[in-house]
Amino acid sequence: MTSEPVPEDTDIHPVCVRFHTAIEMIGTRWTGAILRALFTDQCRYAQIKAAVPGVSDTMLAQRLRELQRDGLVERHVVPVTPVQVEYRLTPKGRDLELVLDAIIAWSHTWIPLPDPDPAP
Repeated sequence: MTSEPVPEDTDIHPVCVRFHTAIEMIGTRWTGAILRALFTDQCRYAQIKAAVPGVSDTMLAQRLRELQRDGLVERHVVPVTPVQVEYRLTPKGRDLELVLDAIIAWSHTWIPLPDPDPAP
């Protein structure tokens, strides 16, 4: 299947590669909620898991690895017995605070809360 060329007189703007990469990075399922937990000082694995209802251990571990790979989160081993692991936002990750705050504000305006007592 080939795509048809876009006529030159249209007002179509291709998506910027940087924008696309950024939105995919923070828009992956569970990632925003994990970042939000880290912004609220939930830094241990169990704290993050408790703050993100429904995320499985496998998915949380995978998303934390991806956030580390992307340079948004650092993993720190605390040398105590038993060993503890903490996750902290990097400066790159901290720079997302205004972005997440804007998404939170937008959601409070446009996303209704679920009905606590749905009709049968």
